[in-house]
Amino acid sequence: MYRNQTKVIHIGDRVIGGGNPILIQSMTNTRTEDVEATVAQIKRLEEAGCEIIRSTVPTLEAAKAIAEIKKQIHIPIVADIHFDYKMAIAAIENGADKIRINPGNIGGRDRIASVVSCARERNIPIRVGVNSGSLEKDLVEKYGGVTAQGLVESALDKIGIIEDLGYDNMVVSIKSSNVMLCVEAHELLAQKCRYPLHVGITEAGTVYGGNIKSSIGLGIILNKGIGDTIRVSLSGDPVEEIKTAKMILKTLGMRSGGIEVVSCPTCGRTKIDLIGLANAVETMVQGYDLDIKVAVMGCAVNGPGEAREADIGIAGGVGEGLLIKNGEVVKKVKEDQLLATLKEELDKWAERT
Repeated sequence: MYRNQTKVIHIGDRVIGGGNPILIQSMTNTRTEDVEATVAQIKRLEEAGCEIIRSTVPTLEAAKAIAEIKKQIHIPIVADIHFDYKMAIAAIENGADKIRINPGNIGGRDRIASVVSCARERNIPIRVGVNSGSLEKDLVEKYGGVTAQGLVESALDKIGIIEDLGYDNMVVSIKSSNVMLCVEAHELLAQKCRYPLHVGITEAGTVYGGNIKSSIGLGIILNKGIGDTIRVSLSGDPVEEIKTAKMILKTLGMRSGGIEVVSCPTCGRTKIDLIGLANAVETMVQGYDLDIKVAVMGCAVNGPGEAREADIGIAGGVGEGLLIKNGEVVKKVKEDQLLATLKEELDKWAERT
């Protein structure tokens, strides 16, 4: 698939841009000052597949916590800064691998210059963030509302400020909760921006609604070859963001590896708790680095045929179930042993690879 060729940027030990793989990002929702809670959440996110993490830095205590957090995690950490340029400097001094700022809300040019100078000393990338919810009033008036053109003009203006200060170690993000406006803005920006783009639908919503909006928006944008890092923004456990992001990339053919779970819709023939079983399987397989397809079927009559395209599957009946490989029944087990039997087979598969 064609990828928009952007400048190569290093974030800690990760590399983005220039056609490098798209990386998955999330954000902690703990108080960054609480090092123990923040580290625990980041480790859960790492296990789920998060590759870059962002944490808010509203206080000097939070900035100092970055140094302690970094000692205990294995992925780059981005400091999220709003309003106070001193927090950006403190975060950099405490080891942040990247900072996220909106140059329009941290003060005048002298304050931006201070942040850029500190970032330059340590060669730390700056993510320039523009959000439709905080678009400048003059641009809203110029374009008759919040528009894609206004978002892009705002982003290019902020990029220009930092470039004029002699720095080009940047990542850019323009976000909106309006999916199609966000798509249009990314299309326009990709034509005018040489920096890697961090892509997301901001304030997307709950796990249900946010997943739908993010999947549509990110799917369209990524399929156009735009984007170098992504975040699925959800009001919920951030681990859910990672699961969705991985599925989006896998569905688009932009990432391999990881088990894909397929399950049949329930119908009158279903005699087991298929929904509960499918969810349990989906959670269980997160711990395997296997590039295979697993099917979960609710009918022992049609299950084997429906699971034919999967590498391995299970199908349930009344008090019993089947283990299926490549569409063939290989074992009959009790219903309450289905999940354990599948895990045993996956463990064997993992040992062989």
